[in-house]
Amino acid sequence: MNATEPRRRWWPRSVRARAALAAASTAAVILVGIGWWVHHDVYRQGTQIAEEQAESKVWSLGAQLRQGAVPDIAGGTLPYEVVASGRRSAVTYGGGMEGLDPGTRHVLPAPSETRDPGLLTIRPFHIPERRHDSIKDRLGLAGGTYMVMYADIGADQLSSDKVASLGVAADAKLRVYVVVLPHTAEKITEITDRVLLRAGLVSLVLIAAAAYFTVRIALRPVEAIRVLTASVTASDPRERVTVPAAGHEITALATTINTTLQRLDNAAAQQRRFVADAAHELRSPLTTLLASLEVALAYPERTDWPATATTAARQTRRLQALAEDLLLLARLDTRTPIAGPDTVDLTALASRLTEQYPLAERPLTLTCDSTAPAHAHGDPDEYERLLRNLIDNAARHAAHRIQITVRNQDAWVVLTVHDDGPGVPTEDAERIFERFVRLDDARSRDHGGTGLGLAIARDLAHRHRGTLTLAPRTLGACFQLRLPRAPAPAEK
Repeated sequence: MNATEPRRRWWPRSVRARAALAAASTAAVILVGIGWWVHHDVYRQGTQIAEEQAESKVWSLGAQLRQGAVPDIAGGTLPYEVVASGRRSAVTYGGGMEGLDPGTRHVLPAPSETRDPGLLTIRPFHIPERRHDSIKDRLGLAGGTYMVMYADIGADQLSSDKVASLGVAADAKLRVYVVVLPHTAEKITEITDRVLLRAGLVSLVLIAAAAYFTVRIALRPVEAIRVLTASVTASDPRERVTVPAAGHEITALATTINTTLQRLDNAAAQQRRFVADAAHELRSPLTTLLASLEVALAYPERTDWPATATTAARQTRRLQALAEDLLLLARLDTRTPIAGPDTVDLTALASRLTEQYPLAERPLTLTCDSTAPAHAHGDPDEYERLLRNLIDNAARHAAHRIQITVRNQDAWVVLTVHDDGPGVPTEDAERIFERFVRLDDARSRDHGGTGLGLAIARDLAHRHRGTLTLAPRTLGACFQLRLPRAPAPAEK
């Protein structure tokens, strides 16, 4: 076989065939169990019926003997034999025992003592092979071991006339034997087994077929979903599957697929907007930089080269900051949340940034209010970037003051950055966290930021299993950061 050829498996690939095979296998196990139980129950009941018939025969023969009547040798359907002590041949026999010639010598042993006449006993006896050549053993009893039911009768309980009619001595002990034949029970059981086998095979075929076509019908909506989702492309993820009216698993599957397709559509639209916004943001400093350089090259003798170089440096810094933000967002989009081994004291971090933050451009007051150390797991550099972005945003909008507070609240560390600026309209409380969103579009882009600071801050908060929201305030804007609290290093 070719090494690249996939190995063939006996298990079918089709879900319909697998379901049919599984249903047939399960049904086969159940039917085998039921057949085993029916087989033994039928045999048990057949044997019980045979024993009841033998018991009835024993009591019938005993009643005839007590009347002094000898039962007809040719009569009866069950093999029986009446033997007496002191007598070589059987008193009477019938039902097939004649094939063993009990008239010459009784087949079953004579009683040594008489038991209670009302006591019925059943036990196995071996039938000896001494069949007379002229008589046919039609039941095939010779040489076998069978359950035999018997009861005793004392001749001294009978009148002399009855004893004489039976041909036994006055002090003889009589025993009535009836052989319990298993043939009837075995025959009934054999017939039942054949019926069960045929019915079981037919049932397995019907169950497998029913399972196959039931699954085939049930999977039709799935096939329709597969065909439709196969037509969905990255450039056009707007297709939606039809949700079945019945509220079953297929309905849940179709709803989930539509939800997933909607998320993909939203992600694709967001990516398109992000690319368009990034291109637009990059075009503005590039256009300014290119225009200033082209003017300087066209009129070199009239160009203020220090001013041109300053403009070029400023636009280059804008491009560098924008590129760094874009690269960071790309990394955050592909990295999973972390709870790193490092433990960061957010109180110390906020205090350090408060002391080091440059406020030379405008007269602003930056303060930090904290009551105790506040520890959280994560990356110190990413926490610094998050907090710095919040301070940068507050510095662009504050009128006179920026307040940072750090508190421990139960299992959380809550850090807020509050400025006394114009605030954020309620309807824009979530939109400001979108990428490239500025609420101060009328201002110069040179001072309005890239529109990525808050988006990066929220992504960093989510990466550390926290949240970043805009808390409602009557004056200014207050950004609230909540992070899972970590034990202090000395408390571990």
